[in-house]
Amino acid sequence: MIEIKKYAAIDIGSNAMRLLIVNIVEQEGKEPQFNKSSLVRVPIRLGQDAFTVGEISEENVDRMCDAMKAFNLLMKVHRVESYKAFATSAMREAYNGKEVVDIIKDKADIIIEIIDGKKEAAIIASTDLHHLIKTDETYLFVDVGGGSTEFTLFSNGKLVNSKSFKAGTVRLLNEMVCDVVWEEIEKWIKINTADFEEVTLIGSGGNINKLFKMSGKAQEKALSYIYLNSQYSFLNSLTYEQRVSELGLNPDRADVIVPATRIYLNAMKWSGARHIYVPKIGLSDGIVKAMYYGNI
Repeated sequence: MIEIKKYAAIDIGSNAMRLLIVNIVEQEGKEPQFNKSSLVRVPIRLGQDAFTVGEISEENVDRMCDAMKAFNLLMKVHRVESYKAFATSAMREAYNGKEVVDIIKDKADIIIEIIDGKKEAAIIASTDLHHLIKTDETYLFVDVGGGSTEFTLFSNGKLVNSKSFKAGTVRLLNEMVCDVVWEEIEKWIKINTADFEEVTLIGSGGNINKLFKMSGKAQEKALSYIYLNSQYSFLNSLTYEQRVSELGLNPDRADVIVPATRIYLNAMKWSGARHIYVPKIGLSDGIVKAMYYGNI
């Protein structure tokens, strides 16, 4: 006999908002299976408001309410039994973030929790990484978002250290990441990886997923530093319009993919990593697993 539970996760990021609905298949004597049933992504760039003006605009509050009403209806249609909605960097920094949470609760009946960078990194790290991480190797897990980037170092199957930096794609687009932040990231990576002979990167986020898809590689294969560097040069040589019309990138992906690639390349350079694995995981996946195992 099998039992199927339906859980949902809402990830309110700086570049987009996502609703993930998952079927959790339970069978006696076996590990539970987490099967994606539906994923809806809405490109509301909250970071553009939060990082440049300091508040979420009235227009985007209305768009968020509409999106959350739609997410609520979708969860009802799918018969979701439990959900969590987490907001990250943009909502953390907008001075009206808590006010927006109250408005959405009132108008869309969705309860949102604004989480800090440390909790965000911990939730993402609680995903399916244990299937990928070999106990005798060292990995630097890098999750690039619109407002922040989370770095988590694993060695011998255990978490060594983790840190969140205010260096995300939307910030970079708006030239809001100063040299000091880059220096802090470089220092943190070099200090934390110094004792390990070989480090492999694991990449998370919509941009690295897109880059991996464009490579045409099988899911279990890695991208090399050389390949990623050549892609960066290629993407950088194209205009925003060319990335949309010739590569078929979504308008809200075509601009952020370049600064995102720069973050991954720097992480590889400073850690000495030659390869990056892209296991198609993110905050929403982590939320569902953390909910199921009672960690949040």
